[in-house]
Amino acid sequence: MSIETKRRVGLVIVLLLFTAGCTTSPPSNVNDICDIFQEKSGWYDDAANARKEWGSPISVMMAMMHQESKFRATAKPPRKKIFGFIPGSRPSNAYGYSQALDSTWDGYKRSAGRYGADRDDFGDAIDFIGWYNHQSNKRSGIAKTDANRLYLAYHEGHGGYNRGTYRKKQWLVDVAHKVERKAAFYREQLLACEDELKDDGWFFGLF
Repeated sequence: MSIETKRRVGLVIVLLLFTAGCTTSPPSNVNDICDIFQEKSGWYDDAANARKEWGSPISVMMAMMHQESKFRATAKPPRKKIFGFIPGSRPSNAYGYSQALDSTWDGYKRSAGRYGADRDDFGDAIDFIGWYNHQSNKRSGIAKTDANRLYLAYHEGHGGYNRGTYRKKQWLVDVAHKVERKAAFYREQLLACEDELKDDGWFFGLF
């Protein structure tokens, strides 16, 4: 292989690594939805498409994703500790932005026809959350704007939510209230910047 060819191959590898880093790194400010969408190209359009498809507010879906993964593409549940310090197994196979389980993700792909969807792809993950909230509305009668109850159903599953399993988990009830507050916070922020985000999408859509 010539020196010039080696240089070109090296450049391609560097560019691929750089692109992957930009794609998978979480937003620098996860507490401001306007900053998130301005930093991450295409995320607003993905979230708006999920809202259009499933009727779930962007602020609610993003608040749930924030709680689940802090927008980390390859997030996994922390490992259990053996004797308090030896890393053990993980409590579940949850993975990605949405922390969806293998079985639930497979059900989503079949139900929504998203057979090529990946849990570490933001667009697929936000669509999954919208889909799940739609199921919560149908199966449990939860309003699509009710971030608190939607999160409880997201965590417990529809069967568990309908049986009220969350009532014995005060820590989960507290987390659901946290998600509700985050959704309200995101909603207020989005009101101030969504017109600009829509304009940016329209402008870049011309090219």
